[in-house]
Order: sequence, then C-alpha cells, then structure tokens
Amino acid sequence: MKCLRLLAAGLLALQVSFAAIGDSTSDTRAAYLAVIDRPRVALAPELTKIPAVEGFEKLHLWFSSEATERVPGYLLLPDAAKYKGRRPVVIALHGTGGNKDSGQIAEIVLRAARAGFIGVAIDGRFHGERTRAGSGSVEYNEAIARAFKGRQGHPLYYDTTWDVMRLIDYLATRKDVDPARIGLTGISKGGIEAYLTTASDPRVAAAVPFIGVQSFKWALENGQWRARVATFQSAFDASAREAGKPGDNADFVREFYARVLPGIDGRFDGPAMLPLIAPRPLLVINADSDANTPIAGVRLSVESARPAYAAANASERLQLIVEENTPHRVNPEAIDAAMAWFVRWLKP
Repeated sequence: MKCLRLLAAGLLALQVSFAAIGDSTSDTRAAYLAVIDRPRVALAPELTKIPAVEGFEKLHLWFSSEATERVPGYLLLPDAAKYKGRRPVVIALHGTGGNKDSGQIAEIVLRAARAGFIGVAIDGRFHGERTRAGSGSVEYNEAIARAFKGRQGHPLYYDTTWDVMRLIDYLATRKDVDPARIGLTGISKGGIEAYLTTASDPRVAAAVPFIGVQSFKWALENGQWRARVATFQSAFDASAREAGKPGDNADFVREFYARVLPGIDGRFDGPAMLPLIAPRPLLVINADSDANTPIAGVRLSVESARPAYAAANASERLQLIVEENTPHRVNPEAIDAAMAWFVRWLKP
C-alpha cells in the first residue's frame, strides 16, 4: 500500500535493530497501517504568520491529510540567530475536548522552542478548528457513532495517527527540519495517538506519551473500562441503542471497539504496540490513580516492551514514570521530565 511504501526508507534504516526484535514487529506494524491506510493526496501546505510568542516566530499551518481533510496546526520556530542549521522537532497532541492551543499543549510547544526545537501542534479530528463554531464535542461523538455503523473511517484515535504521519511528511519537506530528529508527545487521547503513531512510523525518533499508554484488554478483563468509555460516552450510548443492546457490559464494549477501533484490545493494544517502538527512546508517563489508564495495564504494556529493548541493547531507552497520588492529570514535573528526555535524545 502507499502508506507502506512511504515508510520503506524508515524501516530500512532501522532494520538491523528491528531484526533483533523479531518478525512479529513488522507484521503488527503492517497490519495497523493497513487499517488506517487511505488514498494519498498532495499536502498543499498553506502557511500564515501570526503573532509571535515570546519573540518566537509563529506560523499557522494548513495541510491536506486526505481528500476531504484539511488539518490546522502551528509551528513555533526557535531563534534562528542562536540555533543554526536543520532543527529537531517536538510535536504535541492534545486530549479529548482540547485543541492545539490548549494550556499544557501550548506550554510544551513553547518550551520546545525555548530549548531549540521547532515546536508543532495540530488539531485532532473533530476538535479545534476542525469543528463548527460552538459544536463542542457533539461532532466528535457523532463521527464516532457513524463509525460504529461502518461509515467514515476511525475518528477515535486512529484517523489522527494518519494525520500525524502526514504532518511528518510535510515537516520532512522543510529546509529547517532535521527529519531524523522528530519527537512526539501527547496528553490523554493525544498520548494514545502518540504511542500508536510512534509504533507505526519509524520516522518518530523519540516519544513521550502522557497518561495515554494502557492495556484496553486488561481494563476489559478487570472491569475497569468505564472511565475510558466516558470520554466518548454519548457516541457509545448511541451505538448501544443502534445495536439494541445494553451498554453497561464488557461484551458490548468489545463489539464497539471491534467496529470503531479494530484491534485496540488485542493486536494493537498497548502491550502489542509498545514493543514496536524499540529501540527508539520511549518515556511513558502515567498517574497511579488514573481510572482512564489503570496503572496495572500501564505496567503490563511497559513490561511487554522491555524484552524488545533488551534484545536491541537499548534498555536505557525505555523508562516509566508513575506520578504518585495523581488522577488523570499531567503535573508540571512530568513536563519537565519530558523536555529533558527530548533534549537528551534529540540534542537540540
């Protein structure tokens, strides 16, 4: 497929390291790419200068990720007088109900620019500038409910991973970007999209998913799925009505996932996808009291990746930070750790 052809160069560059991990890695990656693949269109980027932030040049961006999708975002450029040559990049993805300008996303992008990175953020599907004014989460949940009926893709998580891959296509065309030093982070929904994208696209050189890594299967098997479902509750309830089934049971959750997020509780679950990131640097940051991402499932996902990192002699490149006495939230210290991780491995 076209998506697979695009990634051939990245896979070739990492083939020696991935060979130590096993054939199942490439099989899982290919299967995920097959799910999200779609016709490729010209990026047709549009850039407009908008007010600077702390003296950093800010550019509003539009690009096409597919025929019917124009993706809005922005770039924050580091001081050209201080930082010469091609720059590393940090991309930040927002959570459910947020947007590219949300508080902690804007903070991450700004801190990236201060450190010498090009900071980038985009709006996810049915968020920010990709919604009707005042629509809130209505369009997002309507789209997810349509997906349950078998229409219009996978708006929950998967489609945004495609958008991020197309964003990387665009960044690779810029003369000020070092395409070998692209970092990816995200919060909550954005954290899920960050690890899915990193697992499926070897061009992501380092990643820090916040409160996103989890095992959907573990949550289903242990009755801890409700908080996750609550982030798209109206779509889930509408789907249960459509199916004529009670929604408050794990069996229907599995049916919902099979239609909307095929494989998310199996082949593309956290324990299956994280090993695909090895040997690239991965810092997982989660909270110990987060009902959305139960910590036992987080640990299962990270432990599942450790053999892949060990086989690649890269154990130090996989770390887990668990924020104590913390619910579904990102603390300032976590952002400090993320920026230090990107500085360490991408060397701005």
